[in-house]
Amino acid sequence: MELSNEENYINFVNLRSNSNFPYLVLEIINGHSYPRNAGFKVAHWHEDLQFIYLEQGNIEIKTLNDTVHLSEGDCIFINKNVVHQVVQLGKVHYYSFIFPEKFLFFYEDSPTKKIVQQITENSSLQTFTLKSEKIEYRQSLNILQELVLLEKNKTEMYLYQVLVLLTQLWLEIQTHISISLRETESFTQKRMKIFLIYIDKHFSEDISLEDIAQSANVSKTECLRCFRQSMQNTPYQYLMEYRLSKGANLLINSEETIEVIANAVGFHQSSYFGKCFKEKTGYSPKQYRSIQKSDYKK
Repeated sequence: MELSNEENYINFVNLRSNSNFPYLVLEIINGHSYPRNAGFKVAHWHEDLQFIYLEQGNIEIKTLNDTVHLSEGDCIFINKNVVHQVVQLGKVHYYSFIFPEKFLFFYEDSPTKKIVQQITENSSLQTFTLKSEKIEYRQSLNILQELVLLEKNKTEMYLYQVLVLLTQLWLEIQTHISISLRETESFTQKRMKIFLIYIDKHFSEDISLEDIAQSANVSKTECLRCFRQSMQNTPYQYLMEYRLSKGANLLINSEETIEVIANAVGFHQSSYFGKCFKEKTGYSPKQYRSIQKSDYKK
């Protein structure tokens, strides 16, 4: 099953969103929800944060971009406004914890709000998985188990205990996600180096977005993401600026005609080279050459 755009799916509203403590815990056993809730069976999204802890069995979490497999003891964090669906693979038993991000702020206009929203407002971070076999996630999973036990043994301190445990869980998650994001950035930097080397070698040729992406064995979408994240422009914009900078260098340091220079830097028509060059520098290639050489003689 392939999920499409967000507007095609329902906004699953937290059943306790209007209460003074909008914290919802669903226990799902073999397709039945306690308390009863049909929303978990369909693709949906909600404005709250969500953790799913799988006690028994196997499930898949499908989003618009990915499918994540969870086994017994695993957990997944699902960010707000992410379209997702839980697919049960046979007999399962899992818990879903749903709560608003304001639980983690402590109070309105708290400085912690900015820290929390570094993750919750990051549209590229849709889910984060904690696998039970990884030692570094042991503490986070232990906290989730405490939240499960808390539902079965509520005391007068229940509300306070929930907030404390959710805060502890978020501190753990924030650390893991921050490390993951840094690793992603490092990966992006490695890909960008490959892209830029490829452009340096082939800028005079007819190269496409697909060519640039294939140089690092990634999709065109990933190539675009890398450029936008690292350079705040597209591969095409960078290629054009690179060609124009090479052209400017040749105008100053060679006696070649403008037609020859235009062709050498990847422009098949000198008129188009002249148009782009003037838009970038404010001068025609001929004017630029004349000004730069006269300045050099001085």
